[in-house]
Amino acid sequence: MNRGFTSNGQESKASIIDLQTLKTLSKVNTGENPDAILYDPGRQEVYTFNGRGQSATVFEAKSGKLVDTVPLPGKPEFAVVDTRVKRVYANIEDKNSVVVIDTETHKIAVTWPIAPGESASGMAIDFKNHRLFVGCQNKLMVMMDSENGRVVSTVPIGQGVDANAFDPSTGLAFSSNGDGTVTIAREETPEKLAVVQTLTTMRGARTMTLDPKTHNLYLAAAEYEPALPTVPGAPRPRPKIVPGTFRVLVYGIGK
Repeated sequence: MNRGFTSNGQESKASIIDLQTLKTLSKVNTGENPDAILYDPGRQEVYTFNGRGQSATVFEAKSGKLVDTVPLPGKPEFAVVDTRVKRVYANIEDKNSVVVIDTETHKIAVTWPIAPGESASGMAIDFKNHRLFVGCQNKLMVMMDSENGRVVSTVPIGQGVDANAFDPSTGLAFSSNGDGTVTIAREETPEKLAVVQTLTTMRGARTMTLDPKTHNLYLAAAEYEPALPTVPGAPRPRPKIVPGTFRVLVYGIGK
């Protein structure tokens, strides 16, 4: 298909991009403040998860045609898709839950609590063992059964998680944390998760992806100016990036 997709939070749109020329081909209207975005190869559809809109927008990957809007019970964060069971799993951050969306009907099939986890952010999946890895803001990574929502195991992680990844070849689950760490846990069995390493990165390096072929981790990072003062009753302001300091950190096995 040679297409890439971005969610554009400030303008409440998604862009469809030609991956060879990197030109924007078209834009699709979404719900308010889209953040997480995923592609469902089974149906060749794209989902945007709209934070302030509390919804998921579904559109055709080739044409950009709107297919459906899925109302959600709260603010969505990250999501993953399992085409074998025709399900999308999405974190609902402010409801401490995961919703399961049927990809054929675009309706919520079931909602699962993530307790003892709170404020879910990142998510990854082990397709073989039917396990979800949910990064939570109360410094836990929760391993759940993706078939029935049972919380199987938890491990402690760093502060400020934003992304999770799972490497099926090594059985390692990763949590990238804003405190400048990556928590690495091994799925020792489908019933047990155990921390094996805490990797030191950079403060604020919490956006992460994994290349399953090379097993490399990639994290976006930068240096930050001193934190701005907080105002009572207002959201905590994000520190500004020091110009010219953006970089991509690469970590690999034995490196």
